[in-house]
Amino acid sequence: MTKGVFTRISGFFSGIPVLGWLLGAFIAVLLERFLGYPISELLGLPKIPVLFGVVVMLKKPHLIPGAFAYVLLIYVLPIAVFARIGSKAMNWVAGRLEVIPLWLSALIHLGLLYFSLDLWCDVSDYRLLLVKLTLIAIMLTLSLNVINGYMGEFSCSHPGFMALGAYVASIFTVGLFVDDRIFGPALLPTFLGKFLFPVGLLLGGVMAAIGALVVAIPSFRTRGDYLAIISLAFMFIVKSLIENLEVIGGPRGLGGQPDYASLPMVFLWAVLCVWTINNFVESIMGKALNAVRDEESAAEAMTVNTRKTKMVAFMFGAFWAGVAGGLFAHVLRYVNPGTFGLKKLAEILAMLYFGGLNSVVGSIVGAVGFNVLSEMLRPLEIFKWIIIPILLILVMIFRPTGLIAFKHFDVREILSPKARSEERA
Repeated sequence: MTKGVFTRISGFFSGIPVLGWLLGAFIAVLLERFLGYPISELLGLPKIPVLFGVVVMLKKPHLIPGAFAYVLLIYVLPIAVFARIGSKAMNWVAGRLEVIPLWLSALIHLGLLYFSLDLWCDVSDYRLLLVKLTLIAIMLTLSLNVINGYMGEFSCSHPGFMALGAYVASIFTVGLFVDDRIFGPALLPTFLGKFLFPVGLLLGGVMAAIGALVVAIPSFRTRGDYLAIISLAFMFIVKSLIENLEVIGGPRGLGGQPDYASLPMVFLWAVLCVWTINNFVESIMGKALNAVRDEESAAEAMTVNTRKTKMVAFMFGAFWAGVAGGLFAHVLRYVNPGTFGLKKLAEILAMLYFGGLNSVVGSIVGAVGFNVLSEMLRPLEIFKWIIIPILLILVMIFRPTGLIAFKHFDVREILSPKARSEERA
């Protein structure tokens, strides 16, 4: 019976294109912006719920009815009603967008997504921080998926790559554009910092790629689990090296990073990361990578340079981990070597395997789902770290490859008009 209900619901909403859902979400956040406070007061809530009412319900159970009603009135009903009623109009618009270049259609959809996120974050600085960290988590998960998923190896060095990117980008911005107690007076005018910040991120990514080369040279001469051992050692080496370098703060960390990692900046880098990684795994190099993963000996027999392919993929994934690390340091405006240890490694691996291997969509779902769930369960304190591992265990039992694994990220198919289930039948 439950399966039949879900089938009817999915059939009812199956004909709605992505454009319809994005416009519905935009209308919902507009509604919250103008009516959120009056509705929350009417329902007896002390303020607008920051995370869809879950935090409010866990902190004060007597507010559960009000939180449910708020989410229903502000999010569920407006999005569902608009998306369903306007499905024909949105399909017509989506059909017209197919005529224009694909990149322009994608920009229109991304614009709607960004403005929805921007309006949603205006309610609270906490929301803004959560969205920024989630976008960075998407970049980290995708970059690790290139190695652990598409390449088929098991790397534990991502926190080390992230640390290299974070410290190099921080040294670049703090040393050049900030009067700092460690690096002294600024060397360049402050107003240039926002324009040159991407250069610092790229330098952090390049340094992480160089670090990956150090790991790859000895690792890819061997087979089996040696990469996991060497990469784990590399993570501890980087962490220990930073802790013993007093010139960059040592174990106290490095602070004072300028506020350059705004929401538009982080959003643009996340979109660029998704685009480049998706193009990489769909390219000839990506196909060669899959061949190496499935059967390295057969790939060599088919003239694939397996060692070069693995090294390029490893350095490519490390580069984006370094960029993500640079953004992470400037979002928090402080970086500490203790951040890049086993806990960070466990988080990235959990996001990757929760979402699914060999899937760009799976990495996005895993990063967003894990981060939002982790924040929603924060009021439970220690019980949060009992619930989340149990959920991960259940996913591994019932979906061993993750929620969305081995799925291509076809932009044209995603943005195209949709037919309802009965029309397809």
